[in-house]
Parts: sequence; structure tokens; C-alpha cells
Amino acid sequence: MAKTLNVPLVAMDYRGPTRAVRTPRRIGGHGWTAAVAVAFTLAQLVLVRPGMGLGWDEAVYVSQVSGHAPAAFFSAPRSRGISLLAAPIASWSSSTSLLRIYLALLSGLGLFLALRVWRGLFPVRVVALAGALFATLWVTVFYGPEVMPNYWVAIGALAGVGCFLRAQVDRRDRAALWGVGASAALMAWMRPTDAVWVILPLLVLVVCARRWRRPRLLAALVVGLGTGAVAWVVEAYASFGGLGARLADASRIQGGLGWNIAVLDQLRSLRGQTLCRPCTGSVPAPELIAWWFAMPLLAALALVVAVRARRTASTLLPLVCAATASAPYLFMIGYAAPRFLLPFYALLAIPVADALVHLVTAPRPSWRPVALTLVALGLAGHVAVQYAVLEDAVGRSTGARQDWARTAAELHRLGVRPPCVVTGQEALPIAFYAGCSSAQTQGHNASTTTADLLRTAGRTPTAALATAKDGPPGYARDWPSHRFGDLRIHVGPATGAAGSQG
Repeated sequence: MAKTLNVPLVAMDYRGPTRAVRTPRRIGGHGWTAAVAVAFTLAQLVLVRPGMGLGWDEAVYVSQVSGHAPAAFFSAPRSRGISLLAAPIASWSSSTSLLRIYLALLSGLGLFLALRVWRGLFPVRVVALAGALFATLWVTVFYGPEVMPNYWVAIGALAGVGCFLRAQVDRRDRAALWGVGASAALMAWMRPTDAVWVILPLLVLVVCARRWRRPRLLAALVVGLGTGAVAWVVEAYASFGGLGARLADASRIQGGLGWNIAVLDQLRSLRGQTLCRPCTGSVPAPELIAWWFAMPLLAALALVVAVRARRTASTLLPLVCAATASAPYLFMIGYAAPRFLLPFYALLAIPVADALVHLVTAPRPSWRPVALTLVALGLAGHVAVQYAVLEDAVGRSTGARQDWARTAAELHRLGVRPPCVVTGQEALPIAFYAGCSSAQTQGHNASTTTADLLRTAGRTPTAALATAKDGPPGYARDWPSHRFGDLRIHVGPATGAAGSQG
């Protein structure tokens, strides 16, 4: 017979946390969440494939800690947290496969720890289903092993809101208090502005709601946020002219933040586009976007169920934090990338899972098999669609990265070898693949002037890349030109292997 332990199970109403109610819970309940985390890790390794090369943004982040290539220009919106997370592998190895495996294992562990927080707040089956819902989204599987910050903001958000609720229920729960601070620090370490949007409702609650006021909890939020963001703020003053200047620069790079409804842009990106800028084209087929419309309906059902069960806070708080986390990317930006909404999906997964469990268990016993069958079929179709989109996204991304690798090999053949400089069309990722520095004289990644670039080209192997249909930059008109696929490679005067006009 299985042993039981008496542990607190949270009971909450709309006024805030109430006295914890003790109910028996079986030992070994973490097995379900562990199984979800293991399956998620395996899905990354099998479906995303460790050998897939690094993407554009990944090249920027990895170059900051890698000995393979000089550090790329680091623009204002970026934060160095993900670079440091990748450093234990990237600092000594250039193997993308090893880096992917490391991040897949780490992301699986992160998911398990974040879900573990919610045990006691919701039944085990709800928590495990929430993890499965989040872990089977194509965007979650794709970005779990990527050197990108958004997945980790999502994990921090999921863990942080759960720890916040636990700390409110049991004021002696020091682990929950530390969890709030650590989660806020993780989010701010990865993307400080995203962290602010996620924890904004928590800050408002502990400051403005009398029943929720706890100085230690407020301190945990503020100290965690400050600890994670301090390096970003220091860098703002050291390299960008101050915090205000960096925020303004980040806004400009993102097209100018302000009232701009991007819901349709996010909808278009669900076909598997990793970046939709400019976001044009038709809306994806209904089967690809049905889940996006089902989420708010299920979340609303979960809230109704929670209100009736007098545990409103545990459902309402993740919904509100999900809403604030998604607000800048749905209403304040002029383009879309599915990864931006990962914190939204992670927080929404808990209420949605609760609603699905309610649909299966609430009907009369005679109807439960029907409800279970319908939900199971719906989830199976949903997973099938997600993995079909994932396969397409992985295929297109792999093809683009292979093109960069081939261009880098061609640069080496032409004599552009380290130490070297690459500028122009897609110069940043191609330079990383070639082991070169990247430089731009204009645009968001502008890091040099034409005069400085020409001086560099006179003593260092340099290549200017342009599309085959475009002419070379003005300063490179006299440089030898070579046709390679859709590109023309214009080789600078210091490159001894520059051939004749292609």
C-alpha cells in the first residue's frame, strides 16, 4: 500500500489566500511532471536535431563567450544572460551539437522545477497536463535547445507566479520566498523589460492590496529584479549613454514601441515563421491556428470554475500575469516572432489544463467517456499539428543555416580567413560561421564607419556581401567580385586570394 504524507493544499478565494487545508497526498507524485520533462527533452533532441546550426541571434549571443569568432555587435535590446547560460559549453567548444544537448537537458530540468512549484496549488494531473500542453507547442520545442532568452523568461514566469502564490499561503515557506526572488532574477537576467511586464501585477498586488501586503515578498521581487538587471543597467551607462538612451535605442531597433495592434502578425507567424518582419501574407489554415482561439475560451472556463470553487486567486493571477507579459508583443510592436509569447503560453497552460480536466471530470458519469474521448482526440490533433509545423520550421531554419555555412566555406576558399572582417548582406551570422568579425556601416548593427572599414580592408582580409541583383557598396566598387548562389562576394585589397571578376 502506498504511503501518504500530510502536506498543505492551497485553498484561495477572491479576497486572497486563506488558511491552508491539509489533505493527504501520495509520495511519488512528482513522477508525472518528471515524465513530462523527460519527454520534452527527448522531443528536442529528436525533432530539432542537435546538429542544426546556430541562427542569427544565436550567433550574436554565442560569439560573446566563444573563442570561435570575435564578439558580434551587441545591440541595445539584448541582454547577456543567455550568453552566460551557454558559456559552460560555448566557452571551450565550438560544437553546436554539444551545446544543443546541454541546453535541451537544462530546459527539461527547468520545466520540471517550474512545474514542481505548482504542486499543491493544483492537483498533480492538472500540473502535469499543463506541462504537457506547454512542452508540445512547436515554439517551445524549437526554442528549448536554442541559445535564445525567451524560453527562460517563460520558465521564470511560471516558477515565479507559483512561488508567489505559495509564499502568500504559507508565510513560513522560505523556499517559496527565495523562489520568487530567483525567478525574478532569472527573467531579468534574460530580458529585463520582459521581466518587468511579467511581475507588474505581483508588485501592484503586494503594494495596493491590503490582504496581500508582505514586505518580505515585495523585497524578494524588487531585489530579484534588480539583481538580474544590474548588469544590463551598468552596460547601459557604460556603452549606450544611460538607461534612458538604451531604452530609446531598443525601442527604435524594434520599430518604435507604441500603440500598434500586432495580433494579426502573431497569428500569421503561427505557420512556423521564427521572425515575421515585415509580417505580410495570408492567415494560416484554420487547423494551424484553432488552438490559439481555444486558449482564451478554456482560460475563461477555468476562471469560472475557480470562482465557483472559491479558489479564484490561483487561477486569476497567472491569467493576469500572462496578459501583461503578452501586452507589449500584441499591442505595442510592429512585427511578430512566436518566441515572444512563450511566457504567455507558459502561464496560460495552468488554467487551460484545469479547464480541460474539469471538462473530463465534471459531467455525469455516463457522459464522462464521451467527454474524455473528445478532449483526447482534440489534444491528439493539436499535437499532430504542432509537430507538423515544427518539422517545417526546423527544415527551413536548417536550410538557411547551411547556406551560411557554405558561404563561410567559400569565403575561406577566397582567402577571407581569420583574422578577417565581413560586412554587408547577412554579414553577422556568416562572419560567425567563418570565424570573422562582422561590421556594418549602417542599420541596427552599425558598428563602424566607411573610413574605418576601408582602413581595415587595407590590412585585413575583408569581404563585402551583397545580393546578386544589387550592386556593391560604393566603397567596394573596385574590389574583385565573385558570384556565389544568390550573393556576390566583393573581396577587399588585403585578401591575397582574391580572384578575377566573377
